[in-house]
Amino acid sequence: MSSLLPPRTPDRGRVADDLHDLRHRRPLVAVALLGGIGTAGATLVVCLAIGILGWFISDMGAHGEPSDALRVAALGWLLGHGSGVLVSGVAVTVVPLGLTLVLAWVLWQVGVRVGDAVSLHGPDANALADGERDLTVPVVAGLFTLGYAGTALTTAIIAGTPATAPSIAGVFAWSVGLCVVVALPAIAVGSGRAALWITLLPRAAVDVLVMVRSILLWWFAVSTLVFFAALFTDFTTSVNVVSQLHLDLGGIILYSLLAVLVLPNAVLFSSAYALGPGFSVGVGTTATPTAVTLGPLPMFPMLAALPDNGAPPAWVAAVMALGPLTAFWAICRVSRVRPTLRWSEGALRGVSAGVVAGLLLAVLSGVAGGAVGPGRMADIGPYAGQVLVNAIAFFGLAGLLAGLAMTWWHRRSLPTDPAA
Repeated sequence: MSSLLPPRTPDRGRVADDLHDLRHRRPLVAVALLGGIGTAGATLVVCLAIGILGWFISDMGAHGEPSDALRVAALGWLLGHGSGVLVSGVAVTVVPLGLTLVLAWVLWQVGVRVGDAVSLHGPDANALADGERDLTVPVVAGLFTLGYAGTALTTAIIAGTPATAPSIAGVFAWSVGLCVVVALPAIAVGSGRAALWITLLPRAAVDVLVMVRSILLWWFAVSTLVFFAALFTDFTTSVNVVSQLHLDLGGIILYSLLAVLVLPNAVLFSSAYALGPGFSVGVGTTATPTAVTLGPLPMFPMLAALPDNGAPPAWVAAVMALGPLTAFWAICRVSRVRPTLRWSEGALRGVSAGVVAGLLLAVLSGVAGGAVGPGRMADIGPYAGQVLVNAIAFFGLAGLLAGLAMTWWHRRSLPTDPAA
């Protein structure tokens, strides 16, 4: 009789839950370590492939062997991790921040997926209510960092030679820094912990963080426009530089790739210029809205964006108004959707956001420069210390005014009491 009974079908809801739990409770150690190793390995392989392609299109591989191209590509990948390198005995320490941004983007994408894969690890809601600590994210981030930094250090040891001497300490510091700044938050977001942590923060603190992000995003957009405006103003000089280099198709492609990789550096130079302190393009040089002193420069098309020697026209100094105006605009936009009716809170949020944004901008400005060659080219970059002072002053003051202005706007929008 039992054979006549209909076959038992599994509970689809239970099966789906089991699959969900399996997918989100994968082995923590293996997922974290392999995530870090795989992230570093993936970007390294892409750089190696580009190196082989560059070797092939450069006179069909007439310059060196494929192994040389692979070594150069690995060193380029390490440059994105702050390794620096020796070229014919000359130190090159500038970090191509475009490559670093690509590395950070990949770190974020993989970090979110790693966090999702281990999201069911750790104590449950009842255990958390009893006071048990949830160390899932720190443990996963630590293992992820171990895998990523270990891969970077291994690459530096294998690819480095006495003639190139990449900095092991620099690679380690930048690898750990990238994992802490990018991978750790990504893992927290993917695992769902970030959403819980944010609810524990005071509302004013979250508002400040949103304002800081808004200020920096808008300021980088403005700085990018300033850079391209300067470049297109003297576009013929850039074209002449390219023609004088007598580049073939392969050379043009490689120069274009290099320009993309250092574009964020150029944007930070433009940021320092617009804020007033300016930057140097060699020892004893300076470029500010009020004075420009330049010497002989390398033949690089992007340098056509540099201002001419001497005192710029008086109207150029008006570019320094872009900083406070941008910060004012950014904070007003955030305050429209995150209002406050308290004068003290509006003022404090705006000032705090401006100061924090200025601090972060100064840190980024500090890593945008370095050495790119011998002699005068041993020191280029924004004046980070002065950027710190000007950015805090401009952004902080603009934040104060924006906070008070928007508080006034929201207060006047309150309905009036007819009985008053």
